[in-house]
Amino acid sequence: MKYDNIVKGYFLERPNRFIAKVEIDGKVENCHVKNTGRCREILRPRALLYLQDCEKPGRKTRYDVIAVEKGDQIVNMDSQIPNKAVVEWLKKGNLFSKNAVIRPEQTYRNSRFDVYIEDGDRKAFMEIKGVTLEEEGVARFPDAPTERGIKHIQELCECQKEGYEAYLFFLIQMKGVHLLEPNWKTHEAFGQALEEAQKQGVHILAYDSLVTEDSIVVDKSIDVNLETF
Repeated sequence: MKYDNIVKGYFLERPNRFIAKVEIDGKVENCHVKNTGRCREILRPRALLYLQDCEKPGRKTRYDVIAVEKGDQIVNMDSQIPNKAVVEWLKKGNLFSKNAVIRPEQTYRNSRFDVYIEDGDRKAFMEIKGVTLEEEGVARFPDAPTERGIKHIQELCECQKEGYEAYLFFLIQMKGVHLLEPNWKTHEAFGQALEEAQKQGVHILAYDSLVTEDSIVVDKSIDVNLETF
């Protein structure tokens, strides 16, 4: 996935979850944060941000926060991009064939999943989660309690029981990570739901990303550890 019209700025503060105050060319701008997670470990004072200039009539903010530098890594923090990046990756023949029919935002009964795939006799539902929380090479999800996330896991289990393949795909929005774990300290129930889903046959996958200031591409498979500590 590629962005256009990227500019640089320096993070100052986040008065609410939707807005960041950013210094761009010496001027303080209110910028839209496309991630409602806490992101405290990456949004540090004077952190270098990459922003997309989306100047349009009627917009309250001109810029969207796309990525941030963390040490020698760039972390993509656009929560809207993982779905697009994974669909792009799937269409290249990953997990399924290049002839697979891929339908984003597919409704199944009372649920809406990020992706539905048909590939010959194979029929699958997939839910995609973007991950930005990393500590010493370990990615953790979620960074805040998510009852919605638990609901998605339970719904995938129902699909699995009814004969569909079911996938929970964690896209780690950076490199430099060797393991994904549930964030037990933040939301133990989410980790327990993941454990149960794995027992029921839901495929739990994690991949890192190649991230630049204006792009993100799904890259390598990462180990998943669901053991409780």
